[in-house]
Amino acid sequence: MTDKIRQYVRILYNDNISAKSVNEVLERFISDPVMYNDLCDPNKDRARKYRVIEKIFPKDIKEFLKLLIEMEDLDEFREIAKALRSLEITDINEKNAILTYVTPPTEEQLTKIREFLNEKMGEKDYKLIMREDRSIGGGFILRAGITEYDWSVKGRVNQFAEKIKGKINEDSYKTGNIINILKAEVEEFELYAKGNEIGYVCWVGDGIARITGLAHVVYGEIVIFDNGAKGMVLDLKKSTVGGILFDRENEIREGTRVVRTGNRAGMRVGNNFLGRVIDALGVPIDGIGPIESTESRPIETIAPGIVERKSVSVPMETGILAIDSMFPIGRGQRELIIGDRQTGKTSIAIDTIINQKGKDVICIYVAIGQKASTVAKLVATLKKNEAMDYTTVVSSTASDPSPLQYIAPYSATALAEYYMYQGKDVLIVYDDLSKHAVAYRAISLLLERPPGREAYPGDVFYLHSRLLERSCRLAPEYGGGSITALPIIETQAGDVSAYIPTNVISITDGQIYLESNLFFAGQRPAVNVGLSVSRVGGAAQTPAMKKTAGSLRIDLSQYREMEVFTQFSSDLDQATKDQLNKGKALMEILKQPLEHPLSMAEQVILLFAANKKFLTDIPTEEIRDFTKGMLKYLHENYEPDILTLTNTKMMNDPLADKLYEGIMKYKEELWTETEEKPEEK
Repeated sequence: MTDKIRQYVRILYNDNISAKSVNEVLERFISDPVMYNDLCDPNKDRARKYRVIEKIFPKDIKEFLKLLIEMEDLDEFREIAKALRSLEITDINEKNAILTYVTPPTEEQLTKIREFLNEKMGEKDYKLIMREDRSIGGGFILRAGITEYDWSVKGRVNQFAEKIKGKINEDSYKTGNIINILKAEVEEFELYAKGNEIGYVCWVGDGIARITGLAHVVYGEIVIFDNGAKGMVLDLKKSTVGGILFDRENEIREGTRVVRTGNRAGMRVGNNFLGRVIDALGVPIDGIGPIESTESRPIETIAPGIVERKSVSVPMETGILAIDSMFPIGRGQRELIIGDRQTGKTSIAIDTIINQKGKDVICIYVAIGQKASTVAKLVATLKKNEAMDYTTVVSSTASDPSPLQYIAPYSATALAEYYMYQGKDVLIVYDDLSKHAVAYRAISLLLERPPGREAYPGDVFYLHSRLLERSCRLAPEYGGGSITALPIIETQAGDVSAYIPTNVISITDGQIYLESNLFFAGQRPAVNVGLSVSRVGGAAQTPAMKKTAGSLRIDLSQYREMEVFTQFSSDLDQATKDQLNKGKALMEILKQPLEHPLSMAEQVILLFAANKKFLTDIPTEEIRDFTKGMLKYLHENYEPDILTLTNTKMMNDPLADKLYEGIMKYKEELWTETEEKPEEK
């Protein structure tokens, strides 16, 4: 800072010219460069320049601008403004006290203020700086070091607005209760002037703000900027802290004041969120109206310990035969869905949500970094299948800033935990954590953290582990609820050994791997039997499913191996032909259209029919029609037996005989009548 700049800053400082006026002048200079160049041009008429200043600039800074024009130093204004911000920022690090007022204090008030400062600052050699600021409306604002005490009219209005926030909604206007609410709140309102620790922004950009002065702020704490925008502290350094901004970044600049709240980031929770679409901050974005809620939970909490957990044993049925039969998911499990782009990962999650209808399971779908049109289409699908009644969609689209994409899954998990601790079962889908990791990488690099493998920061594993560890099944004495997590990871060219996929695979309890080649070959869902696994296994299966699906994976593996081996041979024995036919039938019944989940009983019946070789002599292209007609026939004629299977979840011999009889009747009496007869020559 040159002596000339320092001298101009001293004039600004001593004349109590507000930072708001300085910023307003800067904005006008930036938005109208022609005017700025004319004012700086020494050859232009000075009287005309003064008329421009009198007409468009704030009152308290007009004389200062005229001085700069007279001294031909207006082109130094940006440096002067920058130096002024630096001076304001350094003030809070010194033993200074700043008293801001509208009307100068009386001697009696000044004496009391000094006594208060002596008590708070613990020393008498501080410097008391007096400033006038008419924007506070009245009263005083006293800043002692890095702590601020607000007795101003503006402060009272803000406190009252915060107090009534959430108590006045659309219904208040409709019913005319707003006057009564305001009257009650005014009568109960009591002004408090607790010390707020403050800081100033020293750098801002790309959704990140670096702040100086918040000496006691903690990691994850919410801070509020002067324009009302909120942020969260994510980086602690010796002299500054780094925070992410949730909104209104364009109104924040160097020198903007920041206030600690003392609160960690939280999420409003409640039953009213069911059936709604909200953003990462819990604000509804579906256009239906506000969501009433009186409770909140921190977005990040410590995962339940081992003592609080119970082993996973209750099935979370997806309605997808390929998954429920070979890779069963239990309530409280974390099962990864992994595969390349456009292989049906989201479809599996949506079908699972649709299948929870009537099963007393609450579903939460988290869209991270997706297109808004994709999320809208997904919500329409859920509504069409009457699944939105028990579902909440948390959306942080690709157009949202990285901080909102970062906190979206944590906010959704806080909502899931609210239901879990009430004893309810929750299914939560994170779609997808690859984009979540990319958002966190962007934030970390902007916070100047060192990049590691694939440019991700070293703590990216902790990012997902502390999220997914919160999914579990609680013991009855701790609530008895559960959170089942279905995280989704997108791979590049099937590379499951990349950094993020290997991280999430090691955190979860199994993975469903979807293969592009299978998908394009028409096998949908395109589940790769060899790479997919559920580490819970049969513990999350019903006895009937376990009995009928016991050898399914082995049969499919043998079929795949034999299919490759026999494609070069035309002379096959009957046993090999039978095994190939059975394998083809199994592959065919594992194909399942979108939005058509099967009940547990229907899945068991399909596997039972395949195991009893009812499908081996049916042409492959007709198997789907056969199974569809067979299930319809059994529902019409053997519904009591299907209900027995559904309720008992057991496949005993009498029930197996009844089903065998029903399938045999359908095949011999109905299927032979409906199938096409060959033409006579």
